[in-house]
Amino acid sequence: MASTSQHLRGKTACKKLFWAVFPHVCFILSLVIYAFLGAFMFSHIEGSRKVEFSEDYRRFLQNLTYLGRSLSDNMTENEVKFKKKIHDLLSTAQQDWFVNPEDKWSFFGSLFFCCTVFTTVGYGNTYPVTRTGKYLCMLYALFGIPLMFLVLTDMGDILATVLSKSYNEFRKLQAKILASKLCSGSTCNKRNELKSRAQSKIVINEPLTIMEVLKSQPSGKRRLIKYRNVELFEMLIARENEQTKPARHKSIERWSSCPELARGKTMSRVIENFDKIGKELEKLDVPIVLMVLVIFVYISCAAAILPKWESNLDFQEAFYFCFITLTTIGFGDTKLEHPKFFLFFSLYIIIGMEIVFIAFKLGQDRLIVLYKKVISFCAEKKMPSKKIYPK
Repeated sequence: MASTSQHLRGKTACKKLFWAVFPHVCFILSLVIYAFLGAFMFSHIEGSRKVEFSEDYRRFLQNLTYLGRSLSDNMTENEVKFKKKIHDLLSTAQQDWFVNPEDKWSFFGSLFFCCTVFTTVGYGNTYPVTRTGKYLCMLYALFGIPLMFLVLTDMGDILATVLSKSYNEFRKLQAKILASKLCSGSTCNKRNELKSRAQSKIVINEPLTIMEVLKSQPSGKRRLIKYRNVELFEMLIARENEQTKPARHKSIERWSSCPELARGKTMSRVIENFDKIGKELEKLDVPIVLMVLVIFVYISCAAAILPKWESNLDFQEAFYFCFITLTTIGFGDTKLEHPKFFLFFSLYIIIGMEIVFIAFKLGQDRLIVLYKKVISFCAEKKMPSKKIYPK
């Protein structure tokens, strides 16, 4: 019997945990599925396109051949002029002339491109060339960016809750340590004695029931006997018993007699979880300095790992690249040799964007408070002083 009740409790706890985690898992899975669908779509469209040599490419090769011949024929030509001509010519070259589309738009390359689209990073080194690819890219971004921001807001709530609780626990621990240092033994004992005396004097009087009120009042007894209003009396007692019953017994009875009510209650909880998205982020109140420190440590960890597989990056370049990525600026000046390795780092990017998003939210709140103070200060200065006229 005891094992059966424990099994039922465990099953109920698992169900509650599942429905509590369900909205968060739903958003993340939607984003992952959306990224994979986009990767299949762009790898098929852009990777299977036929390479056609345009007139610009032929002109580029002709000019390059002309410069090569002039260099071999006339070695005394001004070196500065030659360098300028080479620079101008190479600046007209397009990247797609020298890259095989199948290699560039592989599944992992397309997946990396999709991540740069809906995260709004957009490095610029990978972009659609075909007209169909461009139209689909706009459509893909139209639905992908709101989904990404929804995931950011949802995970931001989780991070905000963790940060708030951690910061509050730290403040409580700091206050206890400070109080134990400031408080001496004798004064603490006196305060504890005074608190215990004050608590012992407090008496909580419970409200009287209808029966007790009617019994304590003789006039009520007379009226009851006189008018024989038994039905009213029974209705009042029934209402009182209905209110004093514990809520859990009623829910158990309802659930056991009608399981659909339990299902409805579970669904209402799931809907409430969806409605609470972004609420915890609004309540977050931690120092902005702490968030800046968290961002610095977070980027430093990635900047120490990234040069392990990207040989062209050192710690400073990797730190700059991670900052530009997490803030979704994405200049594209720093190119990755192995973007699919960094793609596996996508969880790091999403969590990092969450932290930066929270920091920006805190900075926005602080700026609003500052603007309010400045405006109220200016308004007080411009207000005309009240003149007191003699009567």
